Amino acid sequence: MTQNYTILFDLDGTLVDTAPDLMGAHNHVMKKYGFPTKSTEEIRNLVGQGAGALIGRSIWGQAKKEYQSVTNQEIKDKMSKDFVEYYGRNIINQSTLINGVKEFLKWCKEKNISMAVCTNKQEHLAIDLLKKIGIYDYFEYVAGSDTFDYCKPDPRHITNIIEILGGDIKKSLMIGDSETDANAAKAASVPVILLENGYTEKNSNEIYHNHLIKDFIGVEKIVSNYLKD
Repeated sequence: MTQNYTILFDLDGTLVDTAPDLMGAHNHVMKKYGFPTKSTEEIRNLVGQGAGALIGRSIWGQAKKEYQSVTNQEIKDKMSKDFVEYYGRNIINQSTLINGVKEFLKWCKEKNISMAVCTNKQEHLAIDLLKKIGIYDYFEYVAGSDTFDYCKPDPRHITNIIEILGGDIKKSLMIGDSETDANAAKAASVPVILLENGYTEKNSNEIYHNHLIKDFIGVEKIVSNYLKD
């Protein structure tokens, strides 16, 4: 049965604040290979008591800079492997749902909206996280960075999922937190709901979007307008 509407969700920074656990894995690997790094707490102190998403953005930006400073590709490959293995074992130590997520997913189910996750996280890690944090059953499909031969910002990451779900591009939405999500959705001609202060070094006003939200509280009002069409 074709659903009346389809919503695709990014995962990290959109559905779940995963930055603390990602940073924990990053720190573990950097220390193992003798590279200096800041702790999560040190970075939290730098940004004060701001919103969780803002903290997450700062943490992730710091991690990217530190990792990019490693120039030996062989070492980098080993570090990447160790990162995935360690993160997989510690995937939900401190990660939490973004405010209002579960209530919004319940509302979507009641409205017969078809939902899927479109993430650049590896598929097995995405599924494991969704199961452990208790929202996996809301989604009909989960596509990670390794599900297809391409991933965001390639629009086919989005359009393939919609096709698999039997959906319609003209009756679909993308909810994400970064330019990667926004650019993929724009190229696929799918409207974008953007979370502020996402896991990106760009400000929200620099990223394409149709709607800007702080969290999932009240997002039903935005989506309801699309359901009327």
